[in-house]
Amino acid sequence: MGHPFPIREIARQAGLSEATVDRVLNGRGGVRESTAREVHRAIADLDRQRTQVRLVGRTFMVDIVMQSPERFSTAVRTALEAELPSLHPAVVRSRYHFRETGPAAALVAVLDRIGRRGSQGVVLKAPDVPEVTAAVGRLAAAGVPVVTLVTDLPASARIGYVGSDNRAAGATAAYLMGQWLGERPGNVLTSLSSGFFRNEEEREMGFRSAMRARQPGRALVEIAEGQGLDATQYDLVRAALERDPEIRAVYSIGGGNIATLRAFEDAGRECAVFVAHDLDHDNTRLLREHRLSAVLHHDLRHDLREACHIVMRAHGALPSAGPTLPSAIQVVTPYNMPATATG
Repeated sequence: MGHPFPIREIARQAGLSEATVDRVLNGRGGVRESTAREVHRAIADLDRQRTQVRLVGRTFMVDIVMQSPERFSTAVRTALEAELPSLHPAVVRSRYHFRETGPAAALVAVLDRIGRRGSQGVVLKAPDVPEVTAAVGRLAAAGVPVVTLVTDLPASARIGYVGSDNRAAGATAAYLMGQWLGERPGNVLTSLSSGFFRNEEEREMGFRSAMRARQPGRALVEIAEGQGLDATQYDLVRAALERDPEIRAVYSIGGGNIATLRAFEDAGRECAVFVAHDLDHDNTRLLREHRLSAVLHHDLRHDLREACHIVMRAHGALPSAGPTLPSAIQVVTPYNMPATATG
């Protein structure tokens, strides 16, 4: 695998020793396959970030740790790397630790490993469980600032949160749902990827509260723990449709929307209104095809830029600022999609 990067840079990006990287690059053996993959992944990351690597300035190595479906973690990676060149005079480099699902212990192990090897900051999307909160505390004690992304850990030692006001987003979804359903009968399916992500819990609370105020007679049917993955989401939606013949609309809080629509189609049922979150590649395509009514979106580039600024402020590289304001909630329809949307 040809590359122009010194072993020292690759080792730093991968979080490995220079000797280990040298063994992988020269095929000397004695290295686990997973470690070799980390080296090659680090080279690929450096290649995408090459506009940053050669800049002169104070360097901040930031670790992005996320439990999220691949479609959203890819959107975050793309947004961050689009912002990196604009962060002059600092040089921000990023390492990625993505997983779609799994036990909290595996996520905690990643955070503890980052704490041991060192980092200038962590941007974290994680479930709000005690083990993760404790791991954030250990990072803070080690001098590693943590910024939560799109879903908060308010009881933790994180130094900031970037993302939208999730209760307001849920209430916005309820407003749209009520406007489009009007007086037509039918129940609404609300779909969460997991009950342990605070952002989803807050969206659901905002939605439920506004629906109760605006359309108190309309029943809400909740499903959860599909992890936003199509493979698990389909069965949950199909079972809900079989239990309740009155479901006519969907508020998708946690994703898996391709599978949700397929479950409606296979059951021979119409989805009259479908409100979802985030312009990832799946939702962009579904919106273009008019299979979603609207997507509630916020500017991930703004979020990632602000997360990097919070990390820099923690190290004294930027002047202190006031509280970080929530990202603006954008209601995106097939007719006002951003020019940058891809799918």
